[in-house]
Amino acid sequence: MKHNHKSDNGHASPQLMPVRFEFTHPTATSVCIAGTFNHWKPEAKTLHSSGVGNWWKETALAPGTYEYCLVVDGQWMPDPLARESVPNPFGGRNSVLTVASSPEAAHLADAEHLPLKNANKPKLKK
Repeated sequence: MKHNHKSDNGHASPQLMPVRFEFTHPTATSVCIAGTFNHWKPEAKTLHSSGVGNWWKETALAPGTYEYCLVVDGQWMPDPLARESVPNPFGGRNSVLTVASSPEAAHLADAEHLPLKNANKPKLKK
């Protein structure tokens, strides 16, 4: 039987889920992420360069919905790979990240964005 691990405040610790951020910019010299998960502090999550303008960062976040921006060479911008964004108070946009509570839930959420295939679709006659 599994037991929930409790933190000092008596609440169960949320399970952290792996998240990978990726970004491509051919001339960027630094890329960071700032969002509600790190109190909007870009220096807290610096992406790694894998060369030729490809940047990445693996981290773990508790399930939930977060807003964030990429900070590319000091310029704040929404993530071009994000599925959703919302307006921010500065006239720009924040990207939205939803972290599922399990890998299975993440796959179900991804499936919502796939086109439906109808196996019973009638074939057109020529």
